[in-house]
Amino acid sequence: MRADATARIAIIGFGPRGLGALEALSQRLEGTTHRIQIDIYEPGPFPGAGPNFAPSEPEYCLLNIPYRDIAIRPPQGSLVGSFADWQGHPVNPDEFPSRADMGRYLDARRVDLFRQGFTKTDAKLTLVRAHVKRLTQEERGWRLHAENCAPALYDEVLLTLGQPSVEPDDQWAKWQCHAAKAEGELAQAYPAAELYKRAGEWSDKRVAIRGLGLSTFDVLHGLTVAQGGHFDTVGYHASAREPACILPFSLNGQPPFPKPKDETLDALFEPLGGETEDFAQAVSAAVTATPETASSLISAALAPVVTRILEAQDVTKAEVLKWLATEWSAPGSQDRQTPMEALRHGIELASGQTVPTIGYALGQVWRKWQDEWRSGFNPRQVAPETARVLVAFDEGLKRYSYGPPLSSARELLALIDAGRVDLSFAANPEIAETARGWTLKVEDEDSEVSVIIDAVLPSPDLHSINVPPLPDLMAKGLVAPISDYLAAAIGADGTVCDQNGSPVPGLCLLGRLALGSVTAVDSLHDCFGQSADRWAEGVVQRIME
Repeated sequence: MRADATARIAIIGFGPRGLGALEALSQRLEGTTHRIQIDIYEPGPFPGAGPNFAPSEPEYCLLNIPYRDIAIRPPQGSLVGSFADWQGHPVNPDEFPSRADMGRYLDARRVDLFRQGFTKTDAKLTLVRAHVKRLTQEERGWRLHAENCAPALYDEVLLTLGQPSVEPDDQWAKWQCHAAKAEGELAQAYPAAELYKRAGEWSDKRVAIRGLGLSTFDVLHGLTVAQGGHFDTVGYHASAREPACILPFSLNGQPPFPKPKDETLDALFEPLGGETEDFAQAVSAAVTATPETASSLISAALAPVVTRILEAQDVTKAEVLKWLATEWSAPGSQDRQTPMEALRHGIELASGQTVPTIGYALGQVWRKWQDEWRSGFNPRQVAPETARVLVAFDEGLKRYSYGPPLSSARELLALIDAGRVDLSFAANPEIAETARGWTLKVEDEDSEVSVIIDAVLPSPDLHSINVPPLPDLMAKGLVAPISDYLAAAIGADGTVCDQNGSPVPGLCLLGRLALGSVTAVDSLHDCFGQSADRWAEGVVQRIME
């Protein structure tokens, strides 16, 4: 690019992922003399935070990370500081903050970045509140078409779309058709503020929740405490405005395991320095190996750590390796407790009332090694067969590593004890349509519901996305999945690979829509990590050519 030319960069989608990328770019551009125009296309009301961390969301929607584990360091020169410092008052390191509070922090970082983050560069930032309709590849770059805007030409385009809207899956589509003809209602878990307003009309109804993961706890709060109920040390006290009964369900009916209650208990699962080095080496070797060798390498690094942690229980390395072998071949198949048993057991594990199981200890160690896991996997080009096995293992362990606060699990138990929640139909019930909604059935029991709430995060299936610009880019072969089971193919710096596996000049993508090319992308920390740095470095190298 000529030294006197202006480089033009577009960022499409500006939640935490886009903010992290722009912060990384600001650091890489410092001291450069190239003129740069950066246009950020984000129609939502909370740029930098996005819908998942919207400051308008209810305070009961909590992060699944306590203060002590939040380490999204601001860029050098930022006036905002760390999340804990930004609070302006002492925080309890074991407390789980709200997502809305994190959103306010991310907004403060966005404001700071726009005000002074690019002052040492010849760069201009513009926030464009518009939906992007189409991207067209031209000889000189990318022509971007946005609503109510003149088409604009860019040298570089970054897609940080989070989880775009998707076509409903077969089950949900069928229920939509039924709800249009019958009395039943369907609702989405988010935005949570909209859900609890709708829930005010369901006080006499039986409500089902599709999903038993982290989002389910937000839904439960919207149906209970947001309707005037409250928890105390005795249990749950109803307001009479809650639904008559709430019935969560999922394919396996297993609630996620809550995280250890405090720093002292959590420290029991801390890997030693040498163990972490061994794991990092194992990941580096695994990503270039066959699926069978890759799983053996990862297991060989995990087993000694878990054996040491469980030494007082006389757990042998052979037992840990056996557990891991089953997990690789059939994730989650070793969780054979009933939903109620699993909930109570998870509370006992997280509170230290019972000794850790192999699975629980593995999950906590895996959580502590997420940075090493990403560092070893994400910059590499992993064969699709190996990527599929490694990603499935990481996703399966999320039932331990991505668990909710202990308080959320205890509140679910309190709602069950109060008769407000019923887990009798939690494990993959049969669901039949009725004139007034649906009937859930398990063995000889059934229960009719008139509302179903979807609390399942869609998979990053590129073919199901129904909003621009991705469908058109896919139709042209410019964006393509790695395989039938994985998402978009990208290079180490986020450069998109086309259907032939060739890099697409000037088009990059970061985030969960590249799952398989990268791993562990559903973490807030990943938005501000090495993937953003690699993208920024690649952009600077190209515009300096």
